[in-house]
Amino acid sequence: MRNILNFIIRYSKWFVFTLYVVVSCMLLVDNNVYQQSVYLTSANRVTGGVFGVWSQITGYFHLKSINESLQVTNADLQNQVLNLKSRLAELQSLRDDSTVNQSDRERFGYVSAAVINNNTRHPKNFFTINRGRLDGVRPGMGVVDQNGVVGIVNVTGDHLSRVISLLNETQVFSVKLKGTGFAGTLTWRGNDPAVGYVEEIPRHARYAIGDTIVTSGFSTSFPEGIPVGVVLNRVHGRDDSFFTFKVRLTSDFKALSSVRVIKDIYKNEIDSLATFDDIEKLVTGKKKDADKKKDADTKTEVKNNQ
Repeated sequence: MRNILNFIIRYSKWFVFTLYVVVSCMLLVDNNVYQQSVYLTSANRVTGGVFGVWSQITGYFHLKSINESLQVTNADLQNQVLNLKSRLAELQSLRDDSTVNQSDRERFGYVSAAVINNNTRHPKNFFTINRGRLDGVRPGMGVVDQNGVVGIVNVTGDHLSRVISLLNETQVFSVKLKGTGFAGTLTWRGNDPAVGYVEEIPRHARYAIGDTIVTSGFSTSFPEGIPVGVVLNRVHGRDDSFFTFKVRLTSDFKALSSVRVIKDIYKNEIDSLATFDDIEKLVTGKKKDADKKKDADTKTEVKNNQ
C-alpha cells in the first residue's frame, strides 16, 4: 500500500496534468460543434473497426456449427431432389395408368456425416465417418460429398463406420454416360487419386471428350444420375469389344471432410430378390443332401434286417 501511495505522490504532477487534458478535451468537444463532429466521426471509425475485428474472431469460432447446419440443409435439399427425380420418372413411365399410388413413400434419404480418417496412398483405400448403426447407417449404403460419389459403407459400429473409398482397386461402381442408356463399370487403378477408368461401354455408343459420367441406378447403393467424373479421353482397354475411358473424378479425395450416406428404403427388398436364386439353390442342395442321407440310412437298415 505504501508503495502505491509513494508512486502516486511521485507522479502526482503527471496525473493532474492528464486529468486537466481530459477535462479540457471534454469541454472542448461539448462546447464546439466542429470538434464534436470530428470526435464522433473518429470514435465511430475506431469502434467500428474494433467491433469488425471482434465479429470476425467470434465468427471464426462459429464456423463449425454453421457448416454443420449447412450440411443438414444441403442433405435435405438433395434428398428432395433425388425423391422428386424418382417420382418424376415413375409418373412418366405410368402417366397412362390411372392406378398410380399417390401415397408412395419417399425412397431415398440422407445421413450427414464428417470424415474423421482418410487415406489415398494405398491400392485399397478406406475412410472413416462419425455415423454408425445407431444413426441408421448400414453396410452397402452409398456415400457422396457435394461433388459426387466417394464410396460405399463397408463396416458399421454403433457410432462409426468404415467406407470403401472409390480409390480402391477391388471396388467396382455401376455407371453410365449421362443422358444415355450406355452403362459400364468404373474402377480405380491406383497412383492418381483424381483419375478413374470406365470400362465395358459398348463400341456403338456416341461420346465426346468432356461428357459426364454418372451413376446408372442399377444398384441399391446409389440412385441414378449422381456425378462420378468427366471423360478425359479413350484408352486401350482389356477388351477390344468395348470402349474404355479415362475419367477425371469429380470429388477431391484429398480434401474429404463432409459427406452424406444414402439410405434406400427398398434396399433390403431388392437385395433379397437379387439373391433369391442363390438362396433357392442352397435350400435345394440341402434338401438333396438330406434325401441322399435318408436313402442311405434306409438301405443300411434293409441290409441289417437281412
